[in-house]
Amino acid sequence: MIQRRDGRDRRDGQDRKTLSPILPILPILPILPVLPILPVLLVLALGLLHAASPVSSDDWPVYGHDAGGTRYSPLTDITRANVSRLRVAWTFHTGDMSKGSGVQPRGGFEATPIVVDGTMYLSTATNRIIALDPETGQLRWEYDPAIPKAGDYGDGLISRGVAIWIDSNRSDGPCRRRIFEATLDARLVAVDAVTGKPCAGFGADGQISLRDVPRFRAGAYHMTSPPAVVDDVVVVGSAINDNQRADAPSGVVRAFDARSGALRWSWDPIPPNIEQSDRVWKTGAANAWAPFAVDAARHLVFVPTGSASPDHFGGLRPGNNEWANSIVALRAGTGALVWGFQLVHHDLWDYDSAAAPLLATLTRAGRQVPTVVQGNKSGFLYVINRENGVPVFPIEERVVPPSDVPGEAASRTQPFPTVLPAVTPQRMTANDAWGPTPDDRQACRRMLQDLRNDGVFTPPSLQGTLFYPGNLGGMNWSGYAFDPDRSLLIVNTNNMPAKLQLIPRDRMADSTRVREPGDYEEQIGTPYVMLRRFLQSPSHLPCSPPPWGVLSAVDLRQGRLRWQVPIGSMQDFGGSHPGVPDGSLTLGGPIVTAGGLVFIGGAVDPSLRAFDIETGKELWKGQLPLPGHATPMTYKVRATGKQYVVVAAGGHAKVSEESTGDALVAFALP
Repeated sequence: MIQRRDGRDRRDGQDRKTLSPILPILPILPILPVLPILPVLLVLALGLLHAASPVSSDDWPVYGHDAGGTRYSPLTDITRANVSRLRVAWTFHTGDMSKGSGVQPRGGFEATPIVVDGTMYLSTATNRIIALDPETGQLRWEYDPAIPKAGDYGDGLISRGVAIWIDSNRSDGPCRRRIFEATLDARLVAVDAVTGKPCAGFGADGQISLRDVPRFRAGAYHMTSPPAVVDDVVVVGSAINDNQRADAPSGVVRAFDARSGALRWSWDPIPPNIEQSDRVWKTGAANAWAPFAVDAARHLVFVPTGSASPDHFGGLRPGNNEWANSIVALRAGTGALVWGFQLVHHDLWDYDSAAAPLLATLTRAGRQVPTVVQGNKSGFLYVINRENGVPVFPIEERVVPPSDVPGEAASRTQPFPTVLPAVTPQRMTANDAWGPTPDDRQACRRMLQDLRNDGVFTPPSLQGTLFYPGNLGGMNWSGYAFDPDRSLLIVNTNNMPAKLQLIPRDRMADSTRVREPGDYEEQIGTPYVMLRRFLQSPSHLPCSPPPWGVLSAVDLRQGRLRWQVPIGSMQDFGGSHPGVPDGSLTLGGPIVTAGGLVFIGGAVDPSLRAFDIETGKELWKGQLPLPGHATPMTYKVRATGKQYVVVAAGGHAKVSEESTGDALVAFALP
């Protein structure tokens, strides 16, 4: 049965986070619809979101450009014909995460700025809010919420952006236009967009605490994504550390009054923990850590949820665990569940809905259908009617492998799209082992040959399971972009094999036991410790065949892949590997423009690239001071001004002080 229900029926639950396990295992990196929609319609949607003065079509006023997160800009100054002439226009250094800054280097500069009414706003890795002149990169003001920098924030010091709101009840004065940020230490702050001063009428001196959630633990419960603003409420989710314990903090989604900061509603994706004679239910999280999408006209907020805690053992959370690993539509004014669709039942793989939802209008059977697109780390794409939660492209429940772990009951089936293709490979064998040398290939074969391997939904096991495309694979927080004129969805994905093993806790207590390298997590409250390690040859390159990262164009008019190309290079990954094929792991998503271009950074090499949206051909590559693990954006401040493309170049998160940085780089035509 397709997993889609309305708000009258919900039970069960799941947890979140993402890329931290790669770093203890990977080497220190060297610098590691179809009816055309007129651009102005996207801007009108933005106007509904901000509920005040009109927003210029040349701006980038929301993390995903518009309330629906399309990451599509109508600007056409930079085209396929002239993109090769792009040059660095200015560079701004935030002062965070750079060598000698005094800040612990574990973290990364992953923010996407917004530009509204002639000012650029962004957040830094330590939650400082900065306002810049978008034409020169000169600082206008900054606000520092002074977060503790040594907290256990899971993925480290990371903030991906801010949100803006205009108070329609005010014609002028302080905080008529205000900037919202959700911080790593669990606060929601509001500052005046003109001066950067806290908004005195919002909570206590411009901030409210977000710590009032069940089982809150400082650091383990934090925020990395920008809030969503709709109908004069600010909606926030949370990031929660993975695999530390069964009873992780609650993944509750909450909305606060944009003027006063008062709590308006809350929604918990899973039921509370219970302990009774006939049942034990102990879990948490199922939290929404990615950005949300908003349909202002329908007064809906679209929330992508992650897995319930702990990620890889579900014996204490029986059932499907709704609404973890789902895309849900909530009523903006009340938080009521309108509908939910679960992408993974009883998740055992950390297959979070890590990408932000994307709202697109498609033509199906001669009529326009409002849809929400949601992908996850499995590599599957789901397109859902955003009014009623019914799949637009067919999905069927297929039987998947059972678990052989004592105490575990994996879901018998999982939802598989039957028309839309997976955008990443979902199976490999020991015979597919790859390496740049014969010794590398043989080492990879040995690692792969004894692992349980029954495809994308092979459960964790005591012997060790091949985990592919993996929790860094498929669609991570990078997300996707949509060209409404071509009905093309542009998405970057990863293929990174890993070993996933559950180890009985009493075996871990044996001090004579030799531990293999890997990421060990306690999963406190369960019978098992989790081991996860990425499978790499002695050369440090992945054991799966390249490309390890690709950029794909999915035709949502016809439900097929239009093109797929490698993106970036890993020839300097963990050493020099001349001749290694293209196709890098990527973290940081694409944007598209009406100039026929796709811009994306994200690779392990320090470059921002432009691709032809029609063919996938790489047209331009701009040098960055460090890799740009962030989603770029584009804007034009004045009708007579230049179009800029901007990306944060902060290097590889959580590797070393030498491989992290603080540069925001703007490109423009001469």
